[in-house]
Amino acid sequence: MAVEINIFTHVRNICKASLLRICPPCLAALSRALARFHSNTQRQLVLFLNTAHFLTIGVSLALVVAFFLYAVDGRPIKGEDAYASEESEEFLPNVREIVGEIRPGDSLSSSFRSNGVDEEVRETVISAFDGVMDFRDMKPNDRYTLTLDNDGTLLKCLYESGPLEVHAIERTPEGSLAAKKLDVSLDCRTVKLRGRIESSLFAALAAFKEDAKLVYTFADIFASKIDFNTETRFGDTFELVVEKYYKNNEFVGYGKILVARYNSKEVGPLEGFYFDQGGKSAYFDHRGYELGESFIRSPIPMARVSSGFSYNRRHPVLDIVRPHLGIDLAAPMGTPIMATSDGRVKFAGWKGGYGKQIILDHGGGYQTYYGHLSRFANNIKAGAKVRQKQIIGYVGSTGMSTGPHLDYRMAQNGVFANPFNVKFRPRSQLSGTELVLFRQDFQSLTQLASSLDDPKIVVVKNVVVTPENPISML
Repeated sequence: MAVEINIFTHVRNICKASLLRICPPCLAALSRALARFHSNTQRQLVLFLNTAHFLTIGVSLALVVAFFLYAVDGRPIKGEDAYASEESEEFLPNVREIVGEIRPGDSLSSSFRSNGVDEEVRETVISAFDGVMDFRDMKPNDRYTLTLDNDGTLLKCLYESGPLEVHAIERTPEGSLAAKKLDVSLDCRTVKLRGRIESSLFAALAAFKEDAKLVYTFADIFASKIDFNTETRFGDTFELVVEKYYKNNEFVGYGKILVARYNSKEVGPLEGFYFDQGGKSAYFDHRGYELGESFIRSPIPMARVSSGFSYNRRHPVLDIVRPHLGIDLAAPMGTPIMATSDGRVKFAGWKGGYGKQIILDHGGGYQTYYGHLSRFANNIKAGAKVRQKQIIGYVGSTGMSTGPHLDYRMAQNGVFANPFNVKFRPRSQLSGTELVLFRQDFQSLTQLASSLDDPKIVVVKNVVVTPENPISML
């Protein structure tokens, strides 16, 4: 079927329909140009096209017009909503952000002043955070972001004192300021590390580029079973399954060590499985025996033995042979020293060649001795109670000493013995319902450890840290 078409009329109609809501000035200019072209030719072009051809030409013309508008305006074509958005943006209030970081020696006032923040804003921030956080606890590397309006009025404040400590001040709908601690979303990735000892446990785990905290925590799990200072051997193997927390893909800390294994040539295979007994957690072997014993083997987990237990050692200062009824543990000056068991301070003071010394009474006839200390921990004095692994003092070189170390001794009923050879009983043993629950956890943890041998398996879960749902890190 043939259709008679006035091309100028239809082009104008197409442009009008396409551009009416987009660019009225462009439409008017194009229409005038077409009209001039029409009058100059002094004739009307008549085409007889079939319907399919007409549709093709119509679509082509629409595309030409669209590209023409893009070239003229230099920007993508916008609808009415876009122009309305541009108009509304002109009425948005202008705000400015001030980002700062606490440097060593800074107070909040000095940090604010160096960033051009008014005293009034500082007082507003402190007042709003009152009862929520205490700026006396701030430390270097704390970060803050202040959002102010044109008049310098505080609209919002974000203060980060750590990956889990994020506080904010925001304006309420009523216009007042409200402060709160923000929830923090973390990814918890459960990973497995395994390796072999070539020189020391510390060096073996350092090869994984893990933090020293992880090494010390792993060693502490077996503190009553093995002394990693003297009893590690070339070829010993280890394995651990640990939680690692990430915030925005950045590592922020370790969670729990869920499974720990150490295969020692000296003391045999060791294993520990994490078990939470309703808020009280500990590590147990597969039988339900707690790994912790009444005494840990060493008061300094990663020290070096510089002199052993002996009845005929040549004294390094006096140059005479006499008994050395203890263990010398060499460590850097100021290294923390732990109580090896619960007890009470019998003596804390100066004692001849031992320099500054602490003597603890643990009951049952047991006493431990800690000599050559540089100083005592707070509240360590005669009669004070101490708990196992509590810091009681710090490594020094007081008294008759050639360098910083700890002289550690143990006596039972007045008879000194090598503290590394004394055998102790387990702290506890699970039974009844607790043993049933532990066995369920033990089976789950064993399966988890086995599954992580497959590199294709990744165990990740999202954790939201809130005041009601806190987490603990190593």
